[in-house]
Amino acid sequence: MNATPTLASVRHLAAQPGTPKGRADVSRRHYSLASLRSVLATWRWRMRYRWELEQKLQDDPHLIDDIGQTRRQAEAEIAKPFWQR
Repeated sequence: MNATPTLASVRHLAAQPGTPKGRADVSRRHYSLASLRSVLATWRWRMRYRWELEQKLQDDPHLIDDIGQTRRQAEAEIAKPFWQR
C-alpha cells in the first residue's frame, strides 16, 4: 500500500477492525490561508462582475453587444451563483 493512501483505501482502512483511530484522517487536506484568500477573492470578483453585468443590462443594454455577449448569455451569467464558473 502507498505511504499516502487514497480516499478509497482510507475508507477501506477505516472499515477494517483493528485499524488505529485517526488513520482515516490521513487523507484530510490542509489548505493554506493563501489558498482560502484566493478562493474568496475569486468569489468576490464573480459577484462584482455579475452585479455590474446586471447593471449594464438594465441601464444600457446595447453595451452587452459591445462586450460580445447576447442578452440571453448575460442573463444566464447573472443567474449563476457566485461559486460557479
